[in-house]
Amino acid sequence: MYSEELSKRLASELSGKLETAVLLWLHDPAGRDATIIRKSLTADNKTLEGATEVICSRTPSQLQYLKQIYHSMFGVYLEHDIQTNTSPGDHQKLLLAYISTPRHEGPEVNREIAQKDAKGLYKAGEKKLGTDEKTFIHIFSERSAAHLAAVSSYYHDMYGHSLKKAVKNETSGAFEHALLTIIQCAVNPGKYFAKVLHKAMKGLGTDDSTLIRVVVTRTEVDMQYIKAAYLKKHKKTLNDEVHSETSSHYRTFLLSLLGPNH
Repeated sequence: MYSEELSKRLASELSGKLETAVLLWLHDPAGRDATIIRKSLTADNKTLEGATEVICSRTPSQLQYLKQIYHSMFGVYLEHDIQTNTSPGDHQKLLLAYISTPRHEGPEVNREIAQKDAKGLYKAGEKKLGTDEKTFIHIFSERSAAHLAAVSSYYHDMYGHSLKKAVKNETSGAFEHALLTIIQCAVNPGKYFAKVLHKAMKGLGTDDSTLIRVVVTRTEVDMQYIKAAYLKKHKKTLNDEVHSETSSHYRTFLLSLLGPNH
């Protein structure tokens, strides 16, 4: 009707954090993910946090579709962008394995294999001097979310603390962040994203790029669970927290995405 792109028009009318949030929201879910990953991988002051979080918290079928959208939006394969823009090492290996391995998406779990995996991770990590990262990469990229949740619970039963704690003890940096995202999203994604949001808002200042990323990408997925987990843990609502950390139209926009305050 107006022979111009809505996104271009909005970009010229808006600015700052509101512009970032609105333009991200304009895409469909896979387009949002692709945009976040591309920015995270190619920014000058790049932290790989956004790309790692998005890739490691999505389902195999979401990742398959995301790879197609990524290529059609940017003319380059996601695998290629990861290889070019991350340092060779365990983090890169895990991301590449995670986006290319078909994983089961149902709730069925083979108890025996889950128990064996818990033992395998213990042997590869806390039981030995140093860490056998290959085993972590293999199990975390090949197993379904339901299976990993079962592995985590067996790990706790057998070794007295969580698999999450083992990952923290045994790994560091971006590799640790990727493993923690995978395991926490397998067990309880709502709780995981509530934690990410709290970290973005606590203390002095606000990490707005994280706030925008999580609110915009999760609002149509599991926001009610994130809000419930947030309230349970921090004794105040996510809406109130966002309200106190943001201002003006940017605040109005995020709160409208969050929905009712409860």
